[in-house]
Amino acid sequence: QVQPVESGGGLVQAGGSLRLSCEASGATFSDYPMGWFRQAPGREREFVAGINWSGLNTAYATSVKGRFTISRDNAKTTVYLQMDTLTREDTAVYYCARHRYAILTQRPDNYDLWGPGTQVTVSS
Repeated sequence: QVQPVESGGGLVQAGGSLRLSCEASGATFSDYPMGWFRQAPGREREFVAGINWSGLNTAYATSVKGRFTISRDNAKTTVYLQMDTLTREDTAVYYCARHRYAILTQRPDNYDLWGPGTQVTVSS
């Protein structure tokens, strides 16, 4: 049960794009749904996007729908979060996590393995 590791965060100008990657071990990845969360200073951890094993079932927070796209490559045991049209409100630490069971949900308590996070900062 190795925790996933996020990468791809950094500083980007408002209106720009960034792609986050979440790499996990095969045992961690397996058949589990995966999700992205974020937490900004002074705010609670927020669900951003989730994807089931097949990649056909996805879910997005209203605040990012239409701008962010989650995808996964099971062969590479990697989940991606493509973030477009970024705004300063997207500034946060982004976390990748594994869902506890096969049915995708948006509750943080239903995710068991969490990455250390990657910082995304959007300047304006």
